[in-house]
Amino acid sequence: WALHLENVTMSLSGQYKCTFATYPYGTKTAKIQLIVKAEEERHYLKKVWLNQTLEIPCLEDMTSENLSTYPLKWLVGENGRKEELVTKEPSCPAVYRNSSTLYGQRVLLGLDNALKVFPTKITDDGRVFSCHVLYHPERVQKSSTTVRVFGK
Repeated sequence: WALHLENVTMSLSGQYKCTFATYPYGTKTAKIQLIVKAEEERHYLKKVWLNQTLEIPCLEDMTSENLSTYPLKWLVGENGRKEELVTKEPSCPAVYRNSSTLYGQRVLLGLDNALKVFPTKITDDGRVFSCHVLYHPERVQKSSTTVRVFGK
């Protein structure tokens, strides 16, 4: 006996109860608590040399073919403040948010949706770059990478 749920949304969270009659033992009941998460996030650390190219994959375990069918965006954050760098809709060119004084002309979205930053600067040290992929209006998968910049 199984309950199959399709197009799962947050509204399906809750307690589910299955009751069935058995002979000769009577009614049996089982309960399960379903929690639908709105987002999943993985955290990484990336080390890079000063003035080199920083390349961060969007989602480490996803192929570019899977990512190309979903909207995604890259953000950079520090001290709780996040700034959008690039957005990408399926079958459309990437849109760069060049208003950033730190990253205006230094970011590029690779063919595999990896973020490339060149050249790396000492101000990049400690920054958190995050990729958000929207699989469903209520489901976002995130990958956050903290950057450490080293000088030679």
